[in-house]
Amino acid sequence: MLAKINRRHFIAAGTATAAMPFLSRGASAQAVWPSRNIRMVCSYPAGGQTDLLARAFGDFITRQVGKTVVIENKAGASGSIGAADVARAEPDGHTILCSISTTYVMNRVMMKNPGYDMDRDLTLVSIIPGAGLLLVASLASGVKTLADFVAFARKKGQVNFGTYSAGSAPHMTINELNKQYGLKIEPIHYRGEAPMWTGLLDGTLDVAMGSYTAAQTVLQGDKGVVFAVHSKKVDAIPDIKTLPEQGATSKFFTVSGFTGWALPKAVPQPIVDRLAELCVAANGDPKVKEVLRTFVLDPALGFKESNALYQRELPTWIESAQALGLEPV
Repeated sequence: MLAKINRRHFIAAGTATAAMPFLSRGASAQAVWPSRNIRMVCSYPAGGQTDLLARAFGDFITRQVGKTVVIENKAGASGSIGAADVARAEPDGHTILCSISTTYVMNRVMMKNPGYDMDRDLTLVSIIPGAGLLLVASLASGVKTLADFVAFARKKGQVNFGTYSAGSAPHMTINELNKQYGLKIEPIHYRGEAPMWTGLLDGTLDVAMGSYTAAQTVLQGDKGVVFAVHSKKVDAIPDIKTLPEQGATSKFFTVSGFTGWALPKAVPQPIVDRLAELCVAANGDPKVKEVLRTFVLDPALGFKESNALYQRELPTWIESAQALGLEPV
C-alpha cells in the first residue's frame, strides 16, 4: 500500500525524487500522478514560440516523471479552441494547456463567448514573462528615439504603424501613444508577425512593433532601426531605452505579455504545485535554456510568483484593451 507523502518532505527530497510518482491528496488520495501519458495542448500552431516552449518543457517533464508528454497543437480563435478543450478535460492533471497572455487575458475582452472562463475553468500554474517588444522604424523615417517618432508622426500626419493583430500589444501601444501625444496614428493589422515585418521591408509600413527574434529579418537586413522597447529592456540590445524611460507615461508600458501553463480548475493543488515545480526546474535544462535564449525570455516562475504577477498586471491589460473600443466578436 502506498504511503501518504507530506508535501514539505517531498519538496525537500529535491531532484533525487523528481522521477518518482506524485501522490495526489485530492478526492482520490492514493492516486499516482502521472499515472499515464500527459497531453499538453498548445493553442498555437507548430513551429512558433509557444509550440517550441511547449515541446522543450514537455520533453523535460517527460524525462522527470517517466511518462510521455504528448504535444497536441489546437490552434485557432486566439487560443480559445485549445483553452476550451483543456477547461473541459478531466481534472486529474493529465491535460495541460500551454498558451499566451492573449488566451489568458485578452480573450475575456475581445470575445463574447470564448468557450471558457479563465477565472472559473482554469488554474494558472507557471508563466514565462515575455520579452520587451521592439518598436522599429524604417530607415527612411529618420526616427531613432521616441521623441523623433512623435515629431515624425506630427509632421507626416498619416503614419503606417503595423501590428500583428487587432487587440494586440502593438495595437494598444498605438492607442496609448495617441492619447499622450495627441497623435492620430491608425493601426494596420496583419495576421501575424511575419507578414507585418514584410510590410516594413517592402516599404508599406513606417513603423512596426513585435518580438526581438522575429524582427531580425528587418534588423539584419539594415532596413529598420529600433527606437524603443515596450516595457522592459532586452539584454541583446541594452542601449535601447524603454518607452517609460523616454517619457511615455501609460501604465500599459509597465506590463508585458507571457507564455504560461494552466490546468483545469478542479485539479488538486498538490498536482498544480508539482507541475509548477517541474516548470521551474526545467529552467536549468540545456534544451529549455536554448529556447529561452533564442526568444530572449526570462525563466519560468513558480505558482505563487506567476499568479501574483498575473493578478498585478491583469487590471492594466483589461483597462488598456477596453480603451480600444472594439466590439467583442
